[in-house]
Order: sequence, then C-alpha cells, then structure tokens
Amino acid sequence: MRFSAPLLAAGLLSACAGGPAPSGINDPFEPTNRQIHAFNKGVDRALVGPASKGFGVVPEPAKRVVGNLADTLDLPGDIANNLLQFRLADAGQNTLRLGVNLTFGVGGLFDFSSALGLEGQPTDFGETLHVWGVGEGPYLELPLVGSSTTRDAVGMVVDVALDPVRNILPDDEATAATVIRILSRLGDRDRFSDTVDSILYESADSYAQARLLYLQNRRFELGQEAGATDGAGASDDDFIDPYEDPYAE
Repeated sequence: MRFSAPLLAAGLLSACAGGPAPSGINDPFEPTNRQIHAFNKGVDRALVGPASKGFGVVPEPAKRVVGNLADTLDLPGDIANNLLQFRLADAGQNTLRLGVNLTFGVGGLFDFSSALGLEGQPTDFGETLHVWGVGEGPYLELPLVGSSTTRDAVGMVVDVALDPVRNILPDDEATAATVIRILSRLGDRDRFSDTVDSILYESADSYAQARLLYLQNRRFELGQEAGATDGAGASDDDFIDPYEDPYAE
C-alpha cells in the first residue's frame, strides 16, 4: 500500500504536535504516592543524603570528570530519542557533541564540545511519547526514583531497557557505566542539597511541594502551557497551589 507525500508529511506533523497541555494536578493515587514519598524520604535521610555528602568531599575536578562521563554516556540515548521525535537538528548536534567529546575530550573525560558551543540537547522517551501525542497521565511517586507521571514512568522503563550503552557494552563496562551515572546523581544531590533539603525537610508538606515543582518543571521542559496567557506569558491557569485538594468541588 502506497502513501502519498502529503499524507506522510501530515502524519509526521501530527506526530510532532505533542500531547494536550495539562493543567492542575491529576493525582488519583495520592494515598499510595504519599506512602512511597515517605519511604523515599527515609532512604534519602539514611542513605542518599549522607552518601552525597561523602561524594561532595571529592575534589571538584574529579567530580567534573564524573559528570562529563555521565553526560557522554547519556548521549546515545538522547540521539535515539531525538530521531524518534523527528528533531534532526538536535540529533545532529548531540551526535557532533558525542564525537567531539569521545575524541578531543579523551573518551568523555572532558567536555570539549561545550567550549566549541555544542551544547547538549538532553531528552528521554517520556518526551518522545509527548511528541507522539501521549498525554501526561496521573502523577506518580516511584520508589527510589521520586516524582514522575504515568507517561514518564513508561518512558523511563523504555530508556533503561533500550539504553544503547547498556546493550552494546560488555557486562563489566556496562556496570562501570551504571556506577558512573549513580555517582553523577549523587553529585547532583550534593550540588543542590540546600534546595532538596528545603523541599524534603523544611516545607509544610514535602509531598505536595515536590509534586508541584516536578509538574511545573516538566511541563516547562516540554513547552506546555495551560490556559490563555497575558501579555507577559503568564496565566492564572499556570499557577498550581501545592496544598490544594485536587478533588475539592
């Protein structure tokens, strides 16, 4: 069966249109989410927080190398998702970034590409699903992962299962890549410790605050806007009260 060029173009455009812009909070699993949030806080207090502080004493150049390696390891997955999103320019830039850092950056130890103005275009399969028109879905808090949505949770599973680095490298190298990524996340936890501690341990309702920040940041990343905007681009619908009962009449 043949497809005409206009029909194919229309299909690609519709695929790149993205999912509907969500508004407010969709959290039908809140009781379970709150239990998982309490578990995650306990893990952070007992394990992740102290481990990040331990990693924080590592000299800054070494932490920068770990971050550069983790960024390089993420690039093949970014490129694959760029292609699935039909964002060829982003795929090309990430491919150039990967090539430059693998060669001139000594296998990704140094971020030589940023010095050349080749900034990364990070993405994930959750964004790919958004581009394909899949809606955000209910909010979820995942064990050991944190804030997500049903769409992003599915995307995360696909990213892990189809990770080019994990699937191509031998077992020992794949394990080392996983360790590097974990260390990089610990570095992020230490780097943003004041903000994370403020949300988890100083806010009146850490679950509601984390949920609010995740949804707003994720929607911003995806370029989604809810409701009409004023001249400054703001909208009453864009504001989410983190302590609001999402099911109140």
